Amino acid sequence: MSIIISSDRVYLREMTEEDWVDVHAYASQERVSLYQPWGPNSEDDTKAFVQQILEDARKENRTRYVLAIIHKEHDQLIGAGELTIKDEQNGSGEIGYIVHPDYWGQGYATEAAVLLLTFGFERCALHRIAATCDPRNSRSAKVLEKVGMTKEGRIRHHIKLKEGWRDSFLYSVLEDEWFTNQSSY
Repeated sequence: MSIIISSDRVYLREMTEEDWVDVHAYASQERVSLYQPWGPNSEDDTKAFVQQILEDARKENRTRYVLAIIHKEHDQLIGAGELTIKDEQNGSGEIGYIVHPDYWGQGYATEAAVLLLTFGFERCALHRIAATCDPRNSRSAKVLEKVGMTKEGRIRHHIKLKEGWRDSFLYSVLEDEWFTNQSSY
């Protein structure tokens, strides 16, 4: 299934092998990977990441959707959004997103998150979608709150970073909440 989902300023589409160059433009930056267990990426790291995305997209029972965030006006890849189906039987998934720093603070992550949530609830028939973020990453927390996700709490020692274990804030939204409040995003 080819995926293209669109908002006013961005659209999400399947990654291509050639996208590694644009992905590397942000994934190679220290400030982008500051709160992540990966990076900054070498070219080989980024190429391997894109290859894994392409392999995941070809799986018969696909559970991972990593999509390129494309700026419509410039027709430029500016980031990536991900929806992972964690438990098909119970209808739960998780989203994540990353945007090139040149586009931070302009609402692109929010638009991408809305598209991912809509895709998860409408096309994947999920019941609950979660997201996590580093407690120090106030920008990401604001995005999750802006799209209507509820902060459920703190997961202790959730992810191991270079400097040691880090906690994560846990957010979620349920399908009935999403469809009730969707017009406000």
